[in-house]
Amino acid sequence: MGFTIEPADTQEIQPLREQYRREMDCQIIHDSLHARPGWTASFLIKSASRAIGYGSVAKGGPWSEMPAVFEFFLRPDFRLEAFEIFRAFLDECRATRMEVQSNDQLITVMLHTFARDITSEKILFRDHQTTTLVRPGAAVRKTEPGDIGMFESLGFDARADWVLDFDGRLAGAGGVLYHYNPPYGDVFMAIAESFRRRGLGSLLVQELKRVCREGGHVPAARCRTDNIASRRTLQRAGFVPCGHILTGRLCPA
Repeated sequence: MGFTIEPADTQEIQPLREQYRREMDCQIIHDSLHARPGWTASFLIKSASRAIGYGSVAKGGPWSEMPAVFEFFLRPDFRLEAFEIFRAFLDECRATRMEVQSNDQLITVMLHTFARDITSEKILFRDHQTTTLVRPGAAVRKTEPGDIGMFESLGFDARADWVLDFDGRLAGAGGVLYHYNPPYGDVFMAIAESFRRRGLGSLLVQELKRVCREGGHVPAARCRTDNIASRRTLQRAGFVPCGHILTGRLCPA
């Protein structure tokens, strides 16, 4: 089979990206990179002038010094040539690394075939169960202007629009980010050091999941692979692990 690989803009690969999103059927961690000007370089893969796939490289922000392949999609009837096409894509895009999510089967196979020094940076979680956790003395409410001044000293994210009070004191903060592929929302939160190991983190995650669902979205989450406390917190709130963010160094042809 003959094929060509050529630079493309986001609009040119959009129909294939929609097919990719449907096939993934989960939160796509790097989905929003395409909307950031100058952050990605994409390539359209064609056979006999027909678009059969695409590949994308992150090259802005944290990837500016080490461009990384983060998406690779082929129409199912062209995957018999997947290894050859991916090798040609690598020759064209000049990336030095890969950063993929393991629940994307095709690109994960490519990662383990063409990359070395593969490590897991984060664990991905999907919603599995609605919990009914209760903690006497704890209450979750919307962030108020007076709360924000304490966020930095407590280690809270400035984007948090919900807080958790415990016995009248500010104990945690979090929110849901919606700039991923619809309908997913990414739950994030933090608990102040002096209030940890009391079950407050799981309670806050539970309530953020509720807010997410009430807005018509599907909750998702992630944490660092080595963060055992966060893993337990997310699982107690009804999340289950569903994948990893994997990185690897690409080898010369």
